Amino acid sequence: MRHYLIVDDSQSWNNYHYNNLKALYGDEIEIDRAYSAREGYDWVYNYIDNPYDVIITDLSMEYDFAPKFAGEWLVEQIQLLKQYYKTKIVIISGSMQIKSIAEGLGTDYVPKAVIANDDTAYQKI
Repeated sequence: MRHYLIVDDSQSWNNYHYNNLKALYGDEIEIDRAYSAREGYDWVYNYIDNPYDVIITDLSMEYDFAPKFAGEWLVEQIQLLKQYYKTKIVIISGSMQIKSIAEGLGTDYVPKAVIANDDTAYQKI
């Protein structure tokens, strides 16, 4: 069974990701959910011995990490953990900087405007 983590401070987006993934994969996946970068990192660390297969994160959440986005900080922290080197990280955000940040971090990305209009985009995650 594949294990996913969704990190998004918006309840509606968190639910949207969860519902679309469950509709696509059903009982084939297990999904944990976090509502801030710090909470996401706690989940990541709690599963250090059994890392997530996929982590989906927003960029803009809490402002504690300025001038970086919270999601940017989270991805950097995950990439420091050798246990997570095989984990796929996908940034899903409405930020205009999503492409440059994701490319700089070496992660995949999907703009929220795309995923909101094409739920088949989850098949690529």
